[in-house]
Amino acid sequence: MRRVRYDHRGNPGVLRIEEVPVPEPGPGELLVRVAAAGVTLPVVRKVRESAGPVPLGGEVAGEVAALGPGVTGFAVGDRVTGLVFGHGYADYALLGTAMASPVPDGASATEAVALVRSGLVAYGALQAARPAPGEAALVTAAASGVGHLAVQLARLQGAGRVVGAVSDPGKADLVRGLGADEVVTYDRESWGEPVDYCLDGVGGELLTPALAALAPGGRLVAYSSGGGTVQAYDLLVGAKTVTGFHMSLVARQRPLEYEAWRKELWRLFQEGSLRLAVHAAYALEDAAAAHRAVESRANRGKVVLVP
Repeated sequence: MRRVRYDHRGNPGVLRIEEVPVPEPGPGELLVRVAAAGVTLPVVRKVRESAGPVPLGGEVAGEVAALGPGVTGFAVGDRVTGLVFGHGYADYALLGTAMASPVPDGASATEAVALVRSGLVAYGALQAARPAPGEAALVTAAASGVGHLAVQLARLQGAGRVVGAVSDPGKADLVRGLGADEVVTYDRESWGEPVDYCLDGVGGELLTPALAALAPGGRLVAYSSGGGTVQAYDLLVGAKTVTGFHMSLVARQRPLEYEAWRKELWRLFQEGSLRLAVHAAYALEDAAAAHRAVESRANRGKVVLVP
């Protein structure tokens, strides 16, 4: 089978296609024939920061080709989606049953990849913000795979005003079309009237203006892999809070809540309340171009690989 490999030798490193045997599923694993794989900023950053080869994982969707020993609740031929921690940019991937969920009839593999993992992060970050009806929300990286869903979910959860922050004014129409009342670019001196909570998918230097955009008592939820530093005084003077959100902890420690969120996302999508934006679907051979689109923040919605 084909698999994308990160070759760290050379400057910069490159993504290459290699031929490898189809893996055998172990206990608790499904072998999935991959129909779509998501490209995420954390994986792109991992490649850039790694001194050695790293598996290119993330969310995948496809058809179950084989079951590992002792697996129950799934059958060969089932359509599933979920997060793989090994190699996902491939014709076949190993998916743990704890991270797998069925894809409903009528939904494509690309839609499943765009909705489930990104949607779970958006939904979970929103819950961590403890939104109250009528509050004002700010979403950074509002045109990203997670951000474009967070904008819609904030509105669905009763936000009275939704502000989307983006890197490029060319993304404004997309974000407004998804329900944002206002769109600001990161380089603006002021991001407008203060908001009650912020869902931040960027991190780094953007933490400072994101905190400044909060009203007194405001809450910032950080779910980005971008790092960054927060000054304690900036929290103290406005009685503001910062909460870190990590989806894998919820999946491991609160599986019933994780499953409930998944079902709610599919319900919202199937009733038409949640719309998906897919920037582009790339072939495996074009994985490097997919990474460039995400790293440069050129994408408008989810970036997907389609073997």
